[in-house]
Parts: sequence; structure tokens; C-alpha cells
Amino acid sequence: MGLFLPGSIRLLIKNLTFQTLIAALAGVVLATIIAEPAWLTAPEKPAFYELIIMLKQVFLAALRMLIAPMIFFSLIGGIIGIGNVVRLKALGGITVSYYLSTTLIAIGLGLFAVFFIHPWTAYPPAVEVPATASHLRMIDPGSDSLILVIKQILMQAFTNPFSALVKMNILGIVTNAFLIGIAMVLVLPADSKLFEIVHQVNQVIYRILGWVIKLLPIGIFAILFDFSVKLSVGDGHSADFLTQLIQFAGLVVALTLIHGLLVLPLIGWFFARRSPVDTLRKIARPLLVAFSTSSSSATLPVSMQTCDETLKINPSVSSFVLPLGATMNMDGTALFEAVAAIFLAYLYGIELSNVAIFTVFFMSMVSSIGAPGMPTASMSGMQMVLLAVGIPLEAIAILLIIERPLDTIRTALNVEGDLYGAMVVDHQTRSAEGRS
Repeated sequence: MGLFLPGSIRLLIKNLTFQTLIAALAGVVLATIIAEPAWLTAPEKPAFYELIIMLKQVFLAALRMLIAPMIFFSLIGGIIGIGNVVRLKALGGITVSYYLSTTLIAIGLGLFAVFFIHPWTAYPPAVEVPATASHLRMIDPGSDSLILVIKQILMQAFTNPFSALVKMNILGIVTNAFLIGIAMVLVLPADSKLFEIVHQVNQVIYRILGWVIKLLPIGIFAILFDFSVKLSVGDGHSADFLTQLIQFAGLVVALTLIHGLLVLPLIGWFFARRSPVDTLRKIARPLLVAFSTSSSSATLPVSMQTCDETLKINPSVSSFVLPLGATMNMDGTALFEAVAAIFLAYLYGIELSNVAIFTVFFMSMVSSIGAPGMPTASMSGMQMVLLAVGIPLEAIAILLIIERPLDTIRTALNVEGDLYGAMVVDHQTRSAEGRS
């Protein structure tokens, strides 16, 4: 026991999530102890605060460095994977229809929450959005003109791919990625080397992202230190901010549970003739693996085994539906990103029109497609959503305080959606074959 405890402590200290949590706590506590609101307006800031600002800006610059190529190649990779299997028309049609439908239902739950519940609006916004963020907006967040917003979106969407990458035009990057991905699937043979190149480029980008993520504790410390300094200006709403954060987390958990314990079981009952209670008992093991690993990709082997041995699903269906779902079906991710963006917009005092809110939810759905099935993967797509309405990227640090436990829950929801998708597709294809 004496040898086991120190080893456990060493493992805990090396854990990135633990390091990030400690760094976040240290940033807030240290700012509360030594920081002064006058630092923000002083002509010459203290050297220590200048160092904090430099660390924050360098970390955010490292993240921005990867945004454009990561979105571009991730979406192309996702479409290549989807496109290859969609050639199986009947099976692909049912599968894609199911995944899009469940994601739209999740988006609908989120829209209902932000329009009619939004508990965080009982408190004032925490900070004002930096003026430097406005030039990154994809749309005017306050515009209520549907025609104007559509024009803005189309003008941003249909642009030169190189120009979109250089100018970090997120919608242009997404549009070009979709068009190029679909064209590659239609024109190139299945064994084309270009498919492998895209896969390898994605691996390189994720490796670089992994290096940047190792700097996460330093970046989070600097961001939350600076955020705490700004929070202390004026009346100071530290207690209100913590309450807002807890309310947001509670709302996301509630919506996720509604989707996972009510919506998906009802879909399985109506379209796959599966008992909700019995099915949840049978899929408990992959859900627990997803909850503990926060990775739908890592859970895939367990999901495949459960479908084949416990749910008695045709192996040709499960081997098709589950890998596709690990790329395309991200109900929990889309729900989280959309509600989180609306929450952060309010927190930073950004007024969003109804049209802008719908645009945020649309971008959340797009960014969830092709998201890598690994822990905290939604943070990459979250950047796309935040940039859509000019929310500063440093706002991601606020989410990272509570993101890890929320990530475990929504990953379990994503995997549950994949499993129910396999049941629905299996039942529907058997019924179609029986009728024919």
C-alpha cells in the first residue's frame, strides 16, 4: 500500500485534466490575492501581469494557428468516410437520415432551452467583449434581417479556398471542404492515394494539436488570471459568474439526459421495436466505457461487440453504422456547442438576434460532423461556432473549467445514439427486405 499511494499520486500529477484544474484554480486564486483592477487602465502594467498577458496571447495564437487547416481537412476526411459508405444506397440513406434527424432533435432541445429557460440571464454579463474580436465575425450578431444574414452567409461561403484559409473565413473553409470532399468521392476511385493523404494530413494536424494541448495548463492559468482581473472591475460579479456557470452546466446535463433517456429510447421503441428499459440495460457496458474514456472512437470495439453478441444486430449493419456514427453522429456535441455559444455570448455582453441564434445552432451541427472521437474534441469545433458571432476564443477557457465532466456525459450520449442507430437501421432494412 505504501508503494501504491505514491505511484497513484504521480499518475494524478501527470494527468492533464488534473493539471488543468489546478492551473485554473491557481489562476483565479492568485488573481484574487494580488491583482488590482487598476492594472487594466494603468499606462504601464506590472511586469508580472505583462507576462501573464503574453502567455495568454501566445497560447491563443497557437490555437488559432491550427483552426483553419484543422477544420478544412477534418471535414474533408469526414465527408470521404461518409461518402464511401453512402454508395450503399439503401443502408446509407436510412443511416444518414437517422443521424441527421437525431441531431436536429438535439438542436431543437437546445433552441427551446436558450429561448425559454436561459437561467444565466438573471445575472448581468461578466465582461465586455474585446473590440478585436469583431473582425472575426462571420455574421452581424444583431441583425434581424433574414435576407441580409443569408446574403452575408452566401458571400462568406462561396469564396476562393486559399483566400478562406488565409483570412480564416470559417464558413468559406467549411463550404470548400464540403464541395471538395463530395467531388473527391464522386470522381476518385476508392483506392485513390489522395484519400490516404487527407487521412495522413489529419494525423499530422492532430499530433500538432496534441503538442499545443500539453501547454493547456499554462494557457488556462494565464487566461483565467486575466479573466479574474477583468471580472474584478466595477461591481465585480464573481459570485454571479460562478452561479451562471453552474446553471449552464446543469442545463446542459438536463438536456443531455432528456435526449439520452427519453428521446433516443422512444425512437428505438417506435422504429426498432426495442423496449427502452431492456435496451438501456443491454447497452450499459459501452455507455460506461464511453463515460470513462470520453472517446467514442475508443468505445467503438465495445459497441461493435455489444451489437453483435447482445443486441443481435446483423454484423454488416453494425460494421457500417457504428464507424459512420463515430464520425457523423454527435448529438451531445452539437447540443453542447450551441448552448455553450449562446451562454458565452451573454457572458461577454454580445447581443444575438433570433436569426443569429439559429445560425449558431446551424454552425454547431456542421462542426459536430467529422469531429474526432476523442476527449475534449468539441473544443476544436467550438472555435468555429464562437468565431461565427465574434465571441473571443479565450472564452473556451471558461468552458474548460467544467468541460471535462460534461464531456463524459455527452460522449455517452453520442455512443448511445450510435447504438440506437444500429438498431433502427437493422430493423428497417430487415423490414424492407421482408416486404420485397
